[in-house]
Amino acid sequence: MALDPSYVGRRYPATPAYEVAREKIREFADAIGEPSPACRDADAARALGHPDVVAPPTFAVIAAFRGLDAIIADPELGLDYSRVVHGDQRFSYARPVHAGDRLHTIATIDAIRSAAGNDILSVRCELATDEGEPVLSATSTLVARAPEADR
Repeated sequence: MALDPSYVGRRYPATPAYEVAREKIREFADAIGEPSPACRDADAARALGHPDVVAPPTFAVIAAFRGLDAIIADPELGLDYSRVVHGDQRFSYARPVHAGDRLHTIATIDAIRSAAGNDILSVRCELATDEGEPVLSATSTLVARAPEADR
């Protein structure tokens, strides 16, 4: 089923705050093999000029995915998530993510196109603090694979 191209430009409401915790940053850093002490020790992070433990760059996908959830759950869009593969992910930072941040995500559908029977969805998630300070923009490409019969 082709995605509705009239959804390009649709902006979804801000998500509730994702509270960035030191332990979550440590767990993520351990999981990806990030060796920096600034991801685990607040004093080491402060010595580098950060206000608290700093998250590895890809940690932001956790909060960004909350914005994608709204798109995935939108029944009118027609996205069959069981057929989706993640095609690409990019981050553009205004500043690093730190422990203690409370991040809200606003997701926008930037593009919808078809290729070889597959629907390709480009989504931008803007993450900002409670005060509205921009932290980063995460851009995702989702590919909804066509059913075998449609290929």
